[in-house]
Amino acid sequence: MDLQHWLGRATHAIQDWADTFGPYRPHPSLQVDDDRFGAVFEEFTARLADNYPFFHPRYAGQMLKPPHPAAVVGHLTAMLINPNNHALDGGPATAAMEREVVACLARMFGYDTHLGHLTTGGTIANLEALFVARELHPGRGVAHSADAHYTHGRMCHVLGLTSHPVRTDDRGRMDLGALEDVLRTGEVGTVVLTTGTTGLGAVDPVHEVLPLAERHGVRVHVDAAYGGFFTLLAGAEGPEGLPPEPWRAIARADSIVVDPHKHGLQPYGCGAVLFRDPEVGRFYLHDSPYTYFTSTELHLGEISLECSRAGAAAAALWLTFQLLPPTPDGLGRVLAAGRRAALRWADLIEASDALELYQRPELDIVTYFPAVAPATLTGIDAASARVLADGMTGPDPVFLSTLRADRESFAARHPETVADADGARILRSVLMKPESEEHVEHLHDRLERLAGRA
Repeated sequence: MDLQHWLGRATHAIQDWADTFGPYRPHPSLQVDDDRFGAVFEEFTARLADNYPFFHPRYAGQMLKPPHPAAVVGHLTAMLINPNNHALDGGPATAAMEREVVACLARMFGYDTHLGHLTTGGTIANLEALFVARELHPGRGVAHSADAHYTHGRMCHVLGLTSHPVRTDDRGRMDLGALEDVLRTGEVGTVVLTTGTTGLGAVDPVHEVLPLAERHGVRVHVDAAYGGFFTLLAGAEGPEGLPPEPWRAIARADSIVVDPHKHGLQPYGCGAVLFRDPEVGRFYLHDSPYTYFTSTELHLGEISLECSRAGAAAAALWLTFQLLPPTPDGLGRVLAAGRRAALRWADLIEASDALELYQRPELDIVTYFPAVAPATLTGIDAASARVLADGMTGPDPVFLSTLRADRESFAARHPETVADADGARILRSVLMKPESEEHVEHLHDRLERLAGRA
């Protein structure tokens, strides 16, 4: 795609539409001449240079990458109108697009019926799911993996719910025995399962928890904010294929959260919450006599805790899905490249004398650490910190992130390591850009050199 060409087409298309309403004189208070703007724009772009190169495969740190050009064009085109998807009066076209993309997401997860909408991100989406859970099970708390995103403990606090962290196994997945112990107390109304923890990319056993939750009469919410689109690889052939059982089981969960601004190629912020039972919409009921007045159809603000929401987010996702739909042959090919890259890098690390794999990747997150002698937590922590810092300097930079692993987690995976501290930082790389597949060997060679100096 020629981004400059299509951005130009976008401005012309919106101007052609605007011209149908007749001429008017823009107010002089809004006028800014090009010379004045140019000076400020030069400073603005210079300040934006203070960023990491999220677009480049040498950036292998956090869950960050630029949106697809189609998403950029869709977002900016709609932003020129600036629709608000709270009510049909604020954005009839983009509200229709939002319904369509949400239906696409529901089909991707196997929902036959659904109620849902876009949000500004996974945090608000999870808040809404837990809000509904509280209304259905008042006075009962929420159980979630100890490795689940910190938003669940935070949102439980916001909602006045008791949070019950459940220990994980030696792969970072929720321990079923520990979960059953918590459920036996009768204090839990909802279990949150994570299909792709943000630290390790671990996938909780959804298919095994569902019958357990049913026996105890609790809801199941799936936090698939990071990993949700990997359902497109469930049962796929080739090394990128994932065991289908936990992903197919998501269709029986009560609610799901997914973030298109991660693997859906969208700009921030674009999250989504889905409910299997449309009747939960009753918990959102409110009155806004000045808002919903041009249509008797359902307004998205009537099923959302958020009020104003950018219609541009729906437009960007809709345009992207027309070109790269959430199917195995569409977005699935993008995710497959990242997963193959992670598996390839894991193989290289396992064969390395300078690096050690913390655990095999389940999705596209690789965790590893420099090999040190003697193998102690303090030594690993210091070496990881040095590699992180040194990697960002010099003529051949590489950008990583770190993850703190506690003593017990380390012992479960590397019992030979001397636990002389409460934990240690390890190195972590998210290979969510498909270009990473062709850059893995270079990343590995650079890290081996850095680890050798650490």
